[in-house]
Amino acid sequence: MAVIVALGAFLMTLAGGWTAQRVTDRRHLVLGLAGGLMLGVVGLDLLPEAMHAAGEEVFGVPMALLLFVGGFLVAHCAERLLAVRQASHGARNGDAHENGHPHAYGRADGEHGGRAPQVGLAAAAAMVGHSLADGVALGAAFQVGGGMGVAVTLAVITHDFADGFNTYTLTRLYGNDRRKARLMLLADAVAPVVGAASTVLFTLPEEPLGAYLGFFGGVLLYLAAAEILPEAHHEHPALSTLMCTVGGVAGIWLVVGLAD
Repeated sequence: MAVIVALGAFLMTLAGGWTAQRVTDRRHLVLGLAGGLMLGVVGLDLLPEAMHAAGEEVFGVPMALLLFVGGFLVAHCAERLLAVRQASHGARNGDAHENGHPHAYGRADGEHGGRAPQVGLAAAAAMVGHSLADGVALGAAFQVGGGMGVAVTLAVITHDFADGFNTYTLTRLYGNDRRKARLMLLADAVAPVVGAASTVLFTLPEEPLGAYLGFFGGVLLYLAAAEILPEAHHEHPALSTLMCTVGGVAGIWLVVGLAD
């Protein structure tokens, strides 16, 4: 049953990615919505779940919060190191001027404002890992009982639309081509099906799952706050962009409330 339900998550993920592809002419709105969805997922879904699953304290601080901060710092350091390496490589090849100007993702010239494409791929891979965990949670919920399975199904299928949307947006924002973005989107769509099927063989322990969610939440928060939202408002500081961000957070809040 869980695997069949996970096919709905597969379709919703693809729908989210398809939506991100179709509205690239409103790039600032896409990024504003993506930032809101990511903030909502982190603050209203991932972090509370991580605190519940891995809430033991280390020197007075819950483990989940330590990993959350660690994820934020790792994402920041990784991006800075990759960006410096790429800038140095570009300077040696006479590309420093081209890499110093931001361009919208989806442009034919493939420029991406000096961002390291590896960061986008790593972030998308983390989204795939999150979707895999969603599938595991879905399978485990059906093992507990039908009511729990329905509640988790609602949460997973609905926010997998946001996952697909964000996976495609993140991959393209960092300068990766459409082919790579679509491959990451496909991997993200397949992940919950694989995760649900895996519960036939084993169940992921609660504490490692909570630790992963805390760390992943920190990574997502960095990308949303330091990259996606500033980029959304860079050339189009419009009220409509802000409303898309607020709407994204509100949408995740609605999903979480309905799931509970």
